Amino acid sequence: MKLAKYMAVLSVFTLLLPLSALAKDKNERSVNIPNTVQVGSTQLKPGDYKVEWQEAGPAVQVKFLRYGKTVATASGTLKTNDSQVTQDDIVTQQVNPHQNVLKEIDFGHQKEALLFG
Repeated sequence: MKLAKYMAVLSVFTLLLPLSALAKDKNERSVNIPNTVQVGSTQLKPGDYKVEWQEAGPAVQVKFLRYGKTVATASGTLKTNDSQVTQDDIVTQQVNPHQNVLKEIDFGHQKEALLFG
């Protein structure tokens, strides 16, 4: 009888484990920023970043991480596109000859985009 209870508990645990992994929010993407851009009050250097947000949208707080450390945060808007974008796209606005401000990140092969400012 103890073996049957043990097997039942083990079976339930085995079935629930994959469900917990699916429930985790996937509100993070990797992005390559090709040029120096202003995000909030921070200048981001060119390179690869992980972008994370916690909320489901549309208003989100976005963190930019590099090498596992948060290097910038900014308020943004999560937008859902009707069609999937085929490649990453970084949209900037030049505010003076030496400064570009990040306006939008479209994620490749995803329907989400982040808008800033």
